[in-house]
Amino acid sequence: MLDKYSVQVIKWPLNQAAATLNKVGVTANQTTLFGFIIGCLAFPALINQEYDLALLFVVLNRICDGLDGALARIQGITDAGGFLDISLDFLFYSLIPFGFVLANPEQNAVAGAFLIFAFIGTGSSFLAFAVMAGKLGIENPEYKHKSLYYMSGLTEGTETIASFIAFCIWPQHFAIIAYVFGAACWITTFMRIFFGFKTLKNQ
Repeated sequence: MLDKYSVQVIKWPLNQAAATLNKVGVTANQTTLFGFIIGCLAFPALINQEYDLALLFVVLNRICDGLDGALARIQGITDAGGFLDISLDFLFYSLIPFGFVLANPEQNAVAGAFLIFAFIGTGSSFLAFAVMAGKLGIENPEYKHKSLYYMSGLTEGTETIASFIAFCIWPQHFAIIAYVFGAACWITTFMRIFFGFKTLKNQ
């Protein structure tokens, strides 16, 4: 919901940083892989309840996720790069709540499972529509430079990273934040299924 606004805020600094990285030979795919590895370091930090360290790795991962897109727009967007980016993003999204579950299974297990379940809904509806939209040649008017059709909703990247940051700042409230965000994810899922089906049916 907030991505179209946050993108405008971070666009200029990301483009400047990407231009510098491009000059020294860093590729978009390298940035994607590096960001994923950095993001995975949040997992052991969470298990050991080192939440400040986990927050650092989460933020660095998201910065890299913005940089790889900016680099791709300079170097050329590819299907392989888009596939790599979205695949690792969804793995990272599931890794964070799983880390909180292992950090405190008694308090976080059910809430973490609910959130990962909700991520299955948002992810599957997102990717299923993207496949069909690509097959039919449907383009997104808002995100023309994405390798996949970016179907918006109540919960997008901005809301997800905000929730992850909240988890790390207030780990004792992980369960309630996860339930609230998971419920919002299910609203997004139902919206995507409804409007996605309607759009495809009209084609």
